[in-house]
Amino acid sequence: MSEEKTKLSDTLLYQKKSFYEIFKPGAPEITAAQEYARGYMSYMDASKTEREAVVASIALARANGYREWKLGEPLKAGDRVYYNNRGKNLFVIAVGSEDINNGIRFVASHIDAPRLDLKPCPVYEDHGMGFLKTHYYGGIRKYQWVTVPLALHGVVVKNDGSVVDVVVGEDDSDPVFYINDLLPHLGRADEAKPLGSAIPGEKLNILVGSMPLYEEGEDKPAADGVKLNVLKMLNDRYGITEEDFISAELSIVPAMKARDVGFDRSMIGAYGHDDRVCSYPALTALFESEDSVHTRMAILADKEEIGSEGATGMQCELVLDLIDALAASLGGASAIIRANSKCLSADVTANYEPNFPEVFEIRNSSIINCGVCLAKYTGAGGKSSTNDAPAEFVGWIRSVLNNAGVVWQIAELGRVDAGGGGTVAKYLSKHNIDTIDIGVGVTSMHAPYEVIAKADLYEAHRAFKAFYLA
Repeated sequence: MSEEKTKLSDTLLYQKKSFYEIFKPGAPEITAAQEYARGYMSYMDASKTEREAVVASIALARANGYREWKLGEPLKAGDRVYYNNRGKNLFVIAVGSEDINNGIRFVASHIDAPRLDLKPCPVYEDHGMGFLKTHYYGGIRKYQWVTVPLALHGVVVKNDGSVVDVVVGEDDSDPVFYINDLLPHLGRADEAKPLGSAIPGEKLNILVGSMPLYEEGEDKPAADGVKLNVLKMLNDRYGITEEDFISAELSIVPAMKARDVGFDRSMIGAYGHDDRVCSYPALTALFESEDSVHTRMAILADKEEIGSEGATGMQCELVLDLIDALAASLGGASAIIRANSKCLSADVTANYEPNFPEVFEIRNSSIINCGVCLAKYTGAGGKSSTNDAPAEFVGWIRSVLNNAGVVWQIAELGRVDAGGGGTVAKYLSKHNIDTIDIGVGVTSMHAPYEVIAKADLYEAHRAFKAFYLA
């Protein structure tokens, strides 16, 4: 190809480029991505639930000079604060030096992930086995959750109002838990069933014991002895009774740590990449953007996986209260602040899967290692239930990423009428805030153990930092 044609091709064609095509072996960017991933993996191991993610995020914020703030307290330029909403939703705020009416730079992600929640009355015994009943949370493929090691995380609020933290299954000395499945010799009928119905939700019962309790002075096990023994052990360790489960938030999550994936260690396997893989960069980018004159806010939301409902989800109007508080403290007008604000809805998309190409449209799919993924719209079918970012805002963010040298790509989540999904974008944009989706591509999204590329994670951090600074 002639030099003239090469230049024309470079000018006119949009081509996704791999991080490893742009940065050759030995480049400092590759070293930086590997180093950045280590901090992220530690964060992931400490953040198996949204409550734990809030605790880990507050620790990072405090280490970077942020302090707790309550509604009603005045704010001033230069303040670095966080607002903890019920222990499950966090707002981290850096108040800028410019006029607050110029708007706020939001990066909004979520810290909840698909899991199994215990029912209010979960403990039962059946033919010598003790179980816990569950109700799955978010979109899961139920068959993926059987026969894998599981851990119990959460809190129990006792009758006296005291709160007990529970974590069992993460320490090497802990037991783990398990969901039974049929052996192949007896499971032939299940093999003919669709994947979605082979394991019904009511069969996602957690195996937690098989040793019965003997009542004092008795020479045979007590009635429901296995159940009683499980409850006794919980009472001995945590001081809780069966009724306390009614006021508990206890979840079953995979008992697996974040690990390097592949001989080249270029990927990370972990539970809950969706969407903590965007939450961690939202924080680290905030901490590294101190030169920005803008007021910046990282939002770590709850309940996204079930529609952003409730007082800790993005449909709650708390974000408006926070904007009002900034306006009152800094002499701004809330409506003007919202109109001039910009938001990145930081959520994941699905990486193109070569083993399942039939559900992807390759020209508009996320390719692993090709950087952070920009999505003008999400939704399903005919763009149902989506924020569709205006072209002007898409153009602006493109220029921000390009000027900062961020490796990025455009992506949809699967073929039309085959894929799609929702994010928090529409809940921010309805407040007259320009919003666009951007995030990391995930392989095996919503599985108990998902995979992401370290390069894509690092480029998300760089993208969010460029946005805070622009």
